[in-house]
Amino acid sequence: MVLQKIKIFAIAALSATLVISAPIQAVTPSPQMIEQFKSLPASEQQRLAKQYGISPSVLSGQSGQSSQIAEATPIPARQVQAKEQQTNNLDFEQESEKAELNFFGYDMFAGEPMTFSPISDIPVPSDYMVGPGDTLNVQLYGKDNREYSLTIGRDGNIQFPELGPISVVGLTFSELREYLGERIQKQMIGIESNITLGELRSIRIFIAGDAYKSGSYTVSSLSTITQALFAAGGVNEIGSLRNIQVKRQGQLVGSFDLYDLLLKGDASKDINLRSGDVVFIPSVGGRVSITGEIRRPAIYEIKSNETIDDVVKMAAGVNPGAYPKRSSIERYNHNGLKTIVNVDLTSAKAASKLAKAGDFIRVKSASMQYEDAVTLVGAVVRPGKYQWYQGQKVNDLLPTIWGDLAISADLNYALIIREVNKFGKIEVLQFSPGKAISQQVQSENIALSPRDKVILFNYDDSSINRYELNKLVQNRAKKIKSLSSDSLIGNDLFKAGFKSMNIDAAGSMMHKASIGGIVIPGSDKELNEQEQLIGDEVSKMISNLFDDRDLIKLSGSMSREELLFPIISKLSQQSSPLEKAQVVAISGKVKNGGIYPLATNAKVSDLLVAAGGLVEGAYTNRAELTRTENSDSLSDINHIHVNINNAINHLPSDDLLLEGRDMLVVLTTPEWQERKSIEIRGEVKFPGMYNIRRGETLADVMQRAGGFTDFAFPTAAVFVRESVKQQEQLEIKKLADQLRRDIATRGVSKDGTVVNYSEAQLMLTDLENIQAVGRLVVDLNAIQVGIEQADIQLEDKDILYVPTTKQIVSVMGEVQHPSTHRFKEGTTLDQYLSMSGGPRERADDGRTYIIKADGSVMMPKQSFWFSSKAALSAGDTVIVPLDTEYKDNLTLWTQVTQIVYNSAVALATISGL
Repeated sequence: MVLQKIKIFAIAALSATLVISAPIQAVTPSPQMIEQFKSLPASEQQRLAKQYGISPSVLSGQSGQSSQIAEATPIPARQVQAKEQQTNNLDFEQESEKAELNFFGYDMFAGEPMTFSPISDIPVPSDYMVGPGDTLNVQLYGKDNREYSLTIGRDGNIQFPELGPISVVGLTFSELREYLGERIQKQMIGIESNITLGELRSIRIFIAGDAYKSGSYTVSSLSTITQALFAAGGVNEIGSLRNIQVKRQGQLVGSFDLYDLLLKGDASKDINLRSGDVVFIPSVGGRVSITGEIRRPAIYEIKSNETIDDVVKMAAGVNPGAYPKRSSIERYNHNGLKTIVNVDLTSAKAASKLAKAGDFIRVKSASMQYEDAVTLVGAVVRPGKYQWYQGQKVNDLLPTIWGDLAISADLNYALIIREVNKFGKIEVLQFSPGKAISQQVQSENIALSPRDKVILFNYDDSSINRYELNKLVQNRAKKIKSLSSDSLIGNDLFKAGFKSMNIDAAGSMMHKASIGGIVIPGSDKELNEQEQLIGDEVSKMISNLFDDRDLIKLSGSMSREELLFPIISKLSQQSSPLEKAQVVAISGKVKNGGIYPLATNAKVSDLLVAAGGLVEGAYTNRAELTRTENSDSLSDINHIHVNINNAINHLPSDDLLLEGRDMLVVLTTPEWQERKSIEIRGEVKFPGMYNIRRGETLADVMQRAGGFTDFAFPTAAVFVRESVKQQEQLEIKKLADQLRRDIATRGVSKDGTVVNYSEAQLMLTDLENIQAVGRLVVDLNAIQVGIEQADIQLEDKDILYVPTTKQIVSVMGEVQHPSTHRFKEGTTLDQYLSMSGGPRERADDGRTYIIKADGSVMMPKQSFWFSSKAALSAGDTVIVPLDTEYKDNLTLWTQVTQIVYNSAVALATISGL
């Protein structure tokens, strides 16, 4: 018991000494004291530690006096900055290419955690030099089993129980283990030992030069050069990665090339550091840039005597698409001027050519052209590039119809585009895929040549799925907001390649946008700037069809005119004053009218096949072939009559050989008409759709419809015609444009009143949103009794609405309460206005008018037989317009309000059926 208390007091005294002297590095406690502390109960150990403020781990021998490596102050993650661009406003592609290059190797330190943690989980090398602060774990076994944790003191000794102090200064770990093992074996009979290193000491090193954060660092005694660099945040961009030096007591003890680690994985020279070592980073030496078709383009640091071949190896070699024989080096000469040096990187000369600081190496790319290949595009299963070989024919490239052609392929028309010289001039060959593949007709099964382009077309462009194609084009042409599913290029773009022929993509003659103000459907229009930009973008894309892998892959979704576009453009470019453009056009009663390349020895029958053949209604006894004849002094146009039947049967008299710029028009059979119909709705005995013949009148169809029912109100019938609707819509647009100009130019009216822009803009919005009805006033009662002057000839898509009997009169416009009243025989206009509360203050009651039930308009003040005292008829609508003087004197208010009211009345009549 006494002995136990002595032990407690000894430990308490030791603890107090440790606490008091902690700031000034207390004397290392002996192993005997530590062993005595371990013999105490766990509760007593905790009480003593808590009472004297001592960490139990210190007295337990787990850490001894080993200095804890303080966690370094976090170094902010650096941003690897790109090179500063030269002050040059000119955006040359090569200069921007230089600016995009980064320094090689420096990103190794970017974005890494910049705190340093002790290394405790790696094996200790045998040549590790032990020193003060290292902990030895000694396990004794044999006749007596014991474990010791011994810390090397500042004097280089360890205090070994039963053996006393042992000096280990200057020993490596392997030497210490051998020496201590021999001592134990000799002095402690029957006991074997196992000696390992426990917690390692920390060392203080210095990092100087062009480090990211130079200074003094406390690191693990096992730290190497690279670990020290990470502790300092790495190397600045002006620091060298290839000559990192370690200096010990003023002497250079080693240098490390980081490129060996980065490029070869060689860390053999990444030596361990000792306390007091200085890691010095000198400034960078020469640098060389390399770009182009190289695997790792960057800016590399070079040493003396390194060659261009060494730089290429640093950049991991050239890409497969490179052409190293035509590489170049930008180099400064003795006069400070740039020079270009051509170099063949595959030659032995390049291997020995020294690299110089400031060199900029460009590895050029190989050509994208194929030397011996055949390009297959269009309505095929597997479009792409194929090998060409001598004697290859069409049926070798496409062996079967069902296995190689798309189900929608046109079996009668296909083209081969062939280069006739090295200048890129082309000729066109036409063949029938069906005859070439299935029947192997010799004239159709054409022998192929290198660089041929074989194009197959869809028989019906309207049935193909264009979703993926449109998505691809939209992604490339960012300005395009939406694309039609019918065509990428459209008529306006396609006709650009054949503009001088005055023929559009459908083969129709171009004409003015309007004649006498009447809208002509399908007329030409000027492209605005946005549409022109989009058109240019898409036309460039389509022109490169045969070299664009993505477009080739989706070429089966392209229309006939899109596939022909690059060919038409090329043929147009080949034309000259001495040679007409080798293109022809066909229009009229054919399936696919448009512009086509002129094939070699093509005839009229070939052009008909290219256009997909004739359609119903074609006049086969006569067609018109227009030909341009050029002479030295003038150009003349000749018209040749061709019998289509004879041409199809290959009679030489009519199956003429075509020339460039020929135009064939297939006429329509006289008196031929497409199916036309009108619709009759409402109170007729047999409402529905009625087919009509040319010249048929409304009276004829009414008779076929069985006449009116007993509840019909013919007076209020509404007759709608599509051509009238288009004309009305045009007039509304014109009026909206004129109103917009008036609002912009007339800020103050004649009497000085300021224009109310909010109300004017509201009226303009209402006008722009109006949809024309296309109502044509007809008198069904007069037609019913047989008056021929009242009857009208019918057009396709005419619609007749016959309402039920109406017993109402409506009052609209500027009245106190717009409403609909029950019709009373003998009630006058003034009485109906009074029933609606009378006109408002801003009403122009002097211009009140009546829209009669049949759609005609009556002005009571201007009619000698119709006055405000006269009675109205059932179905009439009274309109009280807005006073235009009240509305700022804008001249268009009367027209605008009248259109709004009249459209509302017509729509109300139709919606009631």
